[in-house]
Amino acid sequence: MVIVLKHVPFEGPGLIAEMLEGRGIPFKAIEVFDEGVPLSAAGFSGIVTMGGPMSVLDGLDAIEREKRLHREASERGIPVLGVCLGAQIIANAFGGRVYRGDRPEIGWGEVELAGEGLSDPLFAGVDNPLSVLHWHGDTFDLPPGAVRLASSDRYENQAFRFGEMIYGFQFHLEMNSDMVREWAEADQASDDGLLNDPGELLEKMKDRLGPVRFSGALVFGRFLDLVAGRRNC
Repeated sequence: MVIVLKHVPFEGPGLIAEMLEGRGIPFKAIEVFDEGVPLSAAGFSGIVTMGGPMSVLDGLDAIEREKRLHREASERGIPVLGVCLGAQIIANAFGGRVYRGDRPEIGWGEVELAGEGLSDPLFAGVDNPLSVLHWHGDTFDLPPGAVRLASSDRYENQAFRFGEMIYGFQFHLEMNSDMVREWAEADQASDDGLLNDPGELLEKMKDRLGPVRFSGALVFGRFLDLVAGRRNC
C-alpha cells in the first residue's frame, strides 16, 4: 500500500495516481489536516507527499508528524517522494533549512539536470532541460548528505535525493489540465496568491503540459519501480 499525503483537496497526486492505478498498486490518499498523519510507516510500500499553500515555517503539528513519518520511512528503507511543499518537508525532516525565497517561482519553466542528476535512477536519460510547472514561494537548503539533482536559473535546489529511496522535487510533473485550472482559480481567490496572469498560464498549457506529463511518466514510473521492489521484498 502506498499512501499519498495531501494538504489541500486541489493538490492531489494527478499523474502519480493514474500510474499507480495503471500498475495495480494499491494506494490511499489521506487529507492530513482532516484525517491525521499515520502514526507509523510500517506496512507501507511507499509514501508520496504532495504540495500545498501552507509552509514548513508555520510550525503546524501535522507537518511535524509528517517529518517523523519520513524519518521512520528512511530507517525502514521505504521509498518516499515529496513534491513542492512535500520536498520542503522532507528536506527539513533531515536537517535542511526551509526559508522564504527572494521571489516566487511560478508558471511553466525548466530545470537543468547536472552532476548526479544525469545518472540518477529516476532522471537518467530524460529530456534535459526538463519541462516542469513551478509554483512555490519558499525554498530550502539540501539536508546534510543529500545529493542535488536539478536546478533552475532562480533556485539552485530543485530536486534532490537523500540516501537511495528518498526524493524531493520542488517542481511539478504530476499535473493534468483540470489541476492547472483549479490551481489558477484557487490562487486568484487567495489573498496570498502568487500568480500574476492566469490567462497566460492557461494559454500556454496546450503546448507545455504534454512535455511535462511525458517526463513525469518516465520519472514517476521509475519511482514506482522502487515501490514495486519494496512490495516484492
